Amino acid sequence: MDMSVLWKLSYGMYAVGTLDEERPTGCIVNTVVQITSENPIIAVSMNKDNFTYNAIKECGKFSVSILSEKTSQNTIAKLGFCSGCEVDKFDGLEYMYLDGMPIVKENACGYIGAEVISMTETETHFIILGRVTNTMKGVNVDPMTYKYYHEVIKGKAPKNAPTYQAEAEETIKDKYVCDVCGYVYEGDIHDAPADFVCPVCKQSKSHFKEQ
Repeated sequence: MDMSVLWKLSYGMYAVGTLDEERPTGCIVNTVVQITSENPIIAVSMNKDNFTYNAIKECGKFSVSILSEKTSQNTIAKLGFCSGCEVDKFDGLEYMYLDGMPIVKENACGYIGAEVISMTETETHFIILGRVTNTMKGVNVDPMTYKYYHEVIKGKAPKNAPTYQAEAEETIKDKYVCDVCGYVYEGDIHDAPADFVCPVCKQSKSHFKEQ
């Protein structure tokens, strides 16, 4: 079976927000789709190992921030490559609340609030169905597609992303990954200048681990 055919499917870049008791938390996902138009329902695909999934399960509500092409790599890295059980993911980010759920203020083109109506389990992911309870417009900028994230921003997919393709990463002989934000350095990190820092989270090269 040629798995590369699945790469032709279209995806976006979204920040899903919820509450861990009173603390805002969330993650980046690339799969949010509208299921119905009347009494609109959306579906979100989320890895079952994500801390955000458990927080949504307890809270029963979540938000979706539709990221734009102007959204910074730092925002994506903070929400997408760290665990909410270890760090305060919204600390240092510009955010506000929509119906009590955290949303990203910085360069998002729109916002959706939703209440969970069901969760369906697969081997690695849960499909979360949410009834849309509120919407709000954001900046007038094109939404970021997953293709734009990879080809223009040069972002990488974490291993818990539904579209992760391990075989596509194996063409790189030497690869080092930042243990803070997940940025991938292609080549031998030891050959980088002594003052090299991660272009996303600005950590030193001591945080890069061979993969």
